[in-house]
Amino acid sequence: MIKRTLEISREPAHLAVRLDQLLIRRRDTDAEADGQTTPSIPCEDIGVVIVDHPSTTYSHAALVRLMDYGGVVVLCGRDHLPVGMLLPMVRHTEVVWRIQAQINVARPLRKQLWKQIVVAKVRAQAVNIPPGSSARSRLLALAREVRSGDPTNVEAQAARIYWSAWLGDLAAAADFRRDPDKPGINAFLNYGYAVLRAAVARAIVAAGLHPTLGIRHANRSDAFCLADDLVEPIRPLVDARVRHLWREGRETLDQSAKAALLALLTAPVRVGDQSGPLMVGLHRTVASLVRCYEGATRRLLLPVAIDSDEQPTPAREADAQLMPPADTAEP
Repeated sequence: MIKRTLEISREPAHLAVRLDQLLIRRRDTDAEADGQTTPSIPCEDIGVVIVDHPSTTYSHAALVRLMDYGGVVVLCGRDHLPVGMLLPMVRHTEVVWRIQAQINVARPLRKQLWKQIVVAKVRAQAVNIPPGSSARSRLLALAREVRSGDPTNVEAQAARIYWSAWLGDLAAAADFRRDPDKPGINAFLNYGYAVLRAAVARAIVAAGLHPTLGIRHANRSDAFCLADDLVEPIRPLVDARVRHLWREGRETLDQSAKAALLALLTAPVRVGDQSGPLMVGLHRTVASLVRCYEGATRRLLLPVAIDSDEQPTPAREADAQLMPPADTAEP
């Protein structure tokens, strides 16, 4: 089934619900009085709602129904970057057992899982570097050196090589430094990472796991440690898309740039022996993690990009901010 991603940013809106349809009403007009039709979307079709207009309001019922159908609501702050999210408390039939298995996972398994995540991330970073370059060769060599738990911190070594070569010959490369607190190209990266983090968190709770209990991340103030673990290998998808946008000269994080980043949720990936949109693949990844926790396997199935082309997936033209710029899918 196709799940839709909505972004609300151009105009103030009020989100309500009627007959399990999410109603998106413009707050500056009375649509019904003017004879206009209020846009509506079935709640069950919605996967992610990203709200980036400070005057947006909600009915309690709208938020509850979105959660009932497994939707995620992401809230953006004054800098237009996500600052928080609402996740459903999924009524999974095995949620207690799965969280208990998550708590009890043995340290050696955690270390093995983290090794797989780091290897996948470094290899994905290498794909973003031109073939034949020394930086790509060094990244691939580092991926082969990762040991259980990554005690030599290959992830950090790879990051230094990767970010120095990532932008290639773009003019922005001379001044670029990866810093989440910086504007410009860093804001593009932050937005894309936050979108993927929300999608990963959604897949985690849908599987009956708790996003706070991570594999490697364990910051006591981080409510999404597991999401931060699993998002690492797919960050390079954002990097490739952001670099493409900057090559096009799009240096403002506007509606069209956000739509291109949201479209990553439909990017084709391979997870194990199956292929499909990224949001579907994330559910398969988390399902494989559950099997690891339960002792059925030690292999974590992580998304691998199928198409290395940086071109964004064509997004549907938005009706103001009310229609979704991209569709996503899940089983």
